[in-house]
Amino acid sequence: MIPAQTTNTLNKQPFGKTADGQEVYVYTLRNSSGVQVKITNFGGRITSILAPDKNGKFDDVVLGFESLDGYLAKPASSAYFGAVIGRYANRLAHGTFTLDGKTYHIPTNDGPNTLHGGTQGFDSKVWDAREVSTPSGPALELHYLSPDGQEGFPGNLNATVRYSLDSKNGLRIDYSATTDKDTVLNLTNHSYFNLEGAGSETILNEYIMLGADQYTPVDGTLIPTGKIDSVAGTPLDFRKPTVIGSRINDNFEQLKLAKGYDHNFVLSHPGDLTAVAALVVDPTSGRALEVHTTQPGIQFYTGNFLNGEVHGIGGVYRYRSALCLETQHFPNSPNQSNFPTTVLHPGETFHSTTIYRFLISHGSFAVAQ
Repeated sequence: MIPAQTTNTLNKQPFGKTADGQEVYVYTLRNSSGVQVKITNFGGRITSILAPDKNGKFDDVVLGFESLDGYLAKPASSAYFGAVIGRYANRLAHGTFTLDGKTYHIPTNDGPNTLHGGTQGFDSKVWDAREVSTPSGPALELHYLSPDGQEGFPGNLNATVRYSLDSKNGLRIDYSATTDKDTVLNLTNHSYFNLEGAGSETILNEYIMLGADQYTPVDGTLIPTGKIDSVAGTPLDFRKPTVIGSRINDNFEQLKLAKGYDHNFVLSHPGDLTAVAALVVDPTSGRALEVHTTQPGIQFYTGNFLNGEVHGIGGVYRYRSALCLETQHFPNSPNQSNFPTTVLHPGETFHSTTIYRFLISHGSFAVAQ
């Protein structure tokens, strides 16, 4: 049991040094209920979230490491554990896009495509950090200036990510950015969740609901085909709470291509922070995670490439032992004119908000098997 406190707090501790000697810190947000979130300014990564179960027992519910060394070591260094992803989250086909009549080339790092911003994305950068005040108490604000031409992207991009924790166990992430040249932008967080506790064997017994009637089908390299299809009648229909493992091995082409769930879902209420974008419930612990976002999409990924080679907080990170819910614009949007635009112009400010709220489920909802 973690003792409660009367106010929300934020503290700072050393976390390690990068190969070039930069000092990195970890910051701990804690609310009056004892929920605790740790974030490092290396990649803006969420390293730990302690949340209570139905009996009041606190466990870590995200995959992470006790020090910077864990994030720098292979193969963990390529899994984006807990990181801010940018400039462009998810995939860009063939590492190219055209903007204002000019074609830009981004390093490919996922077969023929670019994944999560290229070979040196925002996940690998040391961000400037400061404490700021919010209505819910102290918050951590991270800032990074991505220079014009970094990884091939145009424009000097000023990116800010703010983490705050409210009294109702909601972790709020506010993203904002400006540029001095037309550019493309897609920011998200890549935390891996297991509500039974980090290191638990599987998330396949957890239930999930997604507030999405449609999804974007992918090709063999996980690039969207450009279509926006209905989830009805497919194993990707999560409009009612459904056991994650109940259909994950179905004979369905999209599941075979992605080796499980690794798809962008088109949210039915884009821009509405009050709508439930996702709900995950672990029946063993009673923990539940509710996701709200202003983004138009959410990537549901079932840890299909975790393979037991990484040992972090809680134990070994096995195949399908965690899930990601990456709120985002759609993959490859710069190359798909029918997708919501990801272009950011000078004079504009990009804003988006995502809230991950931790609850206790009392089993009162109907579930689909």
